[in-house]
Amino acid sequence: MSSPSEAPKGAVERPRPRLKALLLDPRAQRAANTAALVVLFYFLLQRLWPAPLGVIVQGALIGSLSALIAFGIALIYRANRIINFAQGDLGAAPAVFAVLLIVGPGVPYVLALPLGVLMGALLGGLVEFLVIRRFFRAPRLVLTVVTIGLAQLLAALGLVLPSLFDFSLPPQSFQAPFDLSFEISPIVFGGNDVIAMVTVPVAIVGLAAFFRYTNVGIAIRASAESADRASLLGIPVKRLQTIVWVLASALSTVAILMRAGVVGLPIGTVLGPAILLRSLAAAVIGRMERLPTIFFAAVGIGIVEQAIVYRGRTLFVAPFLFVVIVVALLVQRRQTTARGDEQSSWQAARDVRPIPRELARLPEVRYGIRGLKALGLVLLVVVPLFLAPSRVNLLGAVIIYAMIGVSLVILTGWAGQISLGQMAMVGLGAAMAGSVTSRLHWDLLVGLLLAGVGGTVIAVIVGLPALRIKGLYLAVTTIAFALMTSQYLLNPEFFSWWLPEGRVPRPVILGRIVVESEVRYYYLILASFVAMLYAVRRVRQSRTGRIMIAVRENERSAQAMGVNAVRAKLMAFGMSGFFAAVAGGLFVHHQQGLGITVFEPAESLAVFVMVVIGGLGSIPGAIIGAIYVRGITWFLPADFRFFTNGAGVVLVLLMLPGGLGATLYQLRDTILRRIAARRDILVPSLVADARSTEATRQRRSTEPELPVLDHPGELTPAAVVE
Repeated sequence: MSSPSEAPKGAVERPRPRLKALLLDPRAQRAANTAALVVLFYFLLQRLWPAPLGVIVQGALIGSLSALIAFGIALIYRANRIINFAQGDLGAAPAVFAVLLIVGPGVPYVLALPLGVLMGALLGGLVEFLVIRRFFRAPRLVLTVVTIGLAQLLAALGLVLPSLFDFSLPPQSFQAPFDLSFEISPIVFGGNDVIAMVTVPVAIVGLAAFFRYTNVGIAIRASAESADRASLLGIPVKRLQTIVWVLASALSTVAILMRAGVVGLPIGTVLGPAILLRSLAAAVIGRMERLPTIFFAAVGIGIVEQAIVYRGRTLFVAPFLFVVIVVALLVQRRQTTARGDEQSSWQAARDVRPIPRELARLPEVRYGIRGLKALGLVLLVVVPLFLAPSRVNLLGAVIIYAMIGVSLVILTGWAGQISLGQMAMVGLGAAMAGSVTSRLHWDLLVGLLLAGVGGTVIAVIVGLPALRIKGLYLAVTTIAFALMTSQYLLNPEFFSWWLPEGRVPRPVILGRIVVESEVRYYYLILASFVAMLYAVRRVRQSRTGRIMIAVRENERSAQAMGVNAVRAKLMAFGMSGFFAAVAGGLFVHHQQGLGITVFEPAESLAVFVMVVIGGLGSIPGAIIGAIYVRGITWFLPADFRFFTNGAGVVLVLLMLPGGLGATLYQLRDTILRRIAARRDILVPSLVADARSTEATRQRRSTEPELPVLDHPGELTPAAVVE
């Protein structure tokens, strides 16, 4: 006879209650899933890019430092709904200052490190208070461009600081405060590596405790979900945003300072390939809000990058980052990506209002507009006849950049799909057109047409993720695509079989028209530009253009009216890619060669800055931006280039938040008001616009800031982001 404790034979033993509860515990399930992902990650890494343990540990260390920068990117994104392209540079200058204190005057490490972090925190607060706060209600794309200008300005500061300590460049190494080293084959880790290994967990624990247990941290989480709702609850959003920038800058300073001891200080800007894109990829994988996911993503990216470099395949890093970003965004649920793109009452871009119908048919308005267009065209036709060939060449380049700007207006200004990698489309179009004419010896017009078709196909393929990815998330994808294009797709080491080789000649058009000289080729560029403007204008006035605007303004409402939003977005991508690729085809024959540096991510950002300065919502704005940025750079003395660098961009946007184009449109509206008054015509839109502007100015001058909540319990549960 069996004892009571023994189960009868054949009976199925049920799991104990404690074991069952453990299996159903969400935390245990997350831990099991994480362990499974780690094992799968290690297996794939050893299959694709085998690396010894020391390289993996080094990659994890560098990736954890990138995670601190990614935390700052996510914090600022949640607070301001922008991608802060100055995040790395916010910490670079203070880190350089701390390292110079150690290497120069010999300040002890334990004193120089806190001084550097303190300088970084103060720098972040000053940047937010003096610059960012001025754009509190500005379109988010304008504020994004401001951060690009700040990145250039802070990078210049990092280059100036060494001269104050009699150094020509930032020191690339410094002594650790203690002598300690150990080896994990084949890497030897020193004292600075150990300090970084300890500092990163401490910083993460401190950040988590701040957001979980402090009143200010809880209020920041609430305002990150909805700035308008937080303001109604009495939370001072502006003051909290200053604290967010202080935290982000301090995190970046710690990351760059620790990285300086591991791999050295960055020289110049840390934008793009150096650090920022890795951090951006991790932040996107973590959906700009999940700090643990961001951390593990950054560590994984760092490990894979070091493994690829160890195997001697450095150029494969860019394609890897692009694939990781696209896959990570596509597997996320639609509602998650959509929530991250909500912008409360903030705008992404500001549209341009057309001339009111009441005034459009008046003779003085109609003939005035025609006269201005005719005057501009005559100047473009006549001026090259009085310039040297080198100046004509530069003028042609300005028009090509205006074409690129117009292609960006179609995609971003009209369809609302933010692309920060437009020069990648230009580069691929240049490669296709140059190959057709130099290798196959076909007609130049055929080469331009094939480049446009190829650009359309590529743009639609890249635009497919936009069906799930919205807003600024897509901007990260296009930056990664630009990096992959410049480092991999346009690299002769991999694709020499189709890229143009050596000099790209300017072939005869239709077997009769010779365009070898600079003046003749300039007129070809001008004719292409005029044809492009005509086509784009017809598109904007058509039902397709109106659908793009409707989808940009409110996609759900447009779909409720029977609009196919997917088709509208892909059409915008296709048209933008076509015109950008045609501009690239003109550019490669204009330069008579295919370069690589002109198509790098930094150039794509420069084009984006150019269009925003001119006015992203209109075609004239893109033209004005090209004339302003490229014209000043190429035609005016070096002293005037201040207005096109980082400080100049910030200054221009501070004075003209809507860009140069918006200023001209305001002047146009002023003239229209006078015409309406003289004709005794009531135009409600113009009158309401003037009264609204004046009321806004008066309200801002007398608007007090709301007090801080004394108790976090006053927040509603829906306002706090858990």
